[in-house]
Amino acid sequence: MTSKVAIIAGAGSGLSASLARLLAKEGFRVVLAARNVEKLAALQAETGAQAVATDVSDPASVERLFDVADRAGPLSLVVFNASGRARGPIAELDPEAVRQALLVGAYGGFLVGQQAARRLVALGSGSILFTGASASVKGFAGSAGFAMPKFGLRGLAQSMARELAPKNVHVAHFIIDGAIASGASGQEAGPQDHRLSPDAIAEAYLSIHRQHRSAWTWEMELRPWVETF
Repeated sequence: MTSKVAIIAGAGSGLSASLARLLAKEGFRVVLAARNVEKLAALQAETGAQAVATDVSDPASVERLFDVADRAGPLSLVVFNASGRARGPIAELDPEAVRQALLVGAYGGFLVGQQAARRLVALGSGSILFTGASASVKGFAGSAGFAMPKFGLRGLAQSMARELAPKNVHVAHFIIDGAIASGASGQEAGPQDHRLSPDAIAEAYLSIHRQHRSAWTWEMELRPWVETF
């Protein structure tokens, strides 16, 4: 039997790596998409994943990514983990940096979501998962260049969820409300588990993908126990 294919767009260390390891362990054929695929060499060797150089803000590049995934097998799961960010006070933000943040974080989500929707609707099943952040629902001072793409991505996910659920395609958005741990457990300063474990987040993503369609979740908030609401 051909293994189901999972695409992780915006792959790197942390959450994407945890997702790749978990999905490979669960029998998926994993396709990793990133601008720089050289940084994924170790993860590829560990998981057997295929890496495709991809600019998520370029329609032709995203289409090529999905063409490669089509040759790997039937698509089942797509995770959009790419993010754009421009930091600074509103009066000082570089307009080009903000444009790039919007292109990657929101427009890129649209391009990946569109290609995923075309395939999964035709197949009649599958999941599209979008990674959000605190800034998806809360615009902080100095975070306009991050909140704009994240708010846009959330709106995209909500619209797609309502459109595609009746077609048996599950779309969900994740609000990661807190910092994701980057080091090994116990090596970071502060209380135990004060940052979100990327492995724990990956488990939550997989559980949403496997939900029964009579009780689908369109949005999930994840935060560590020390994080205030």
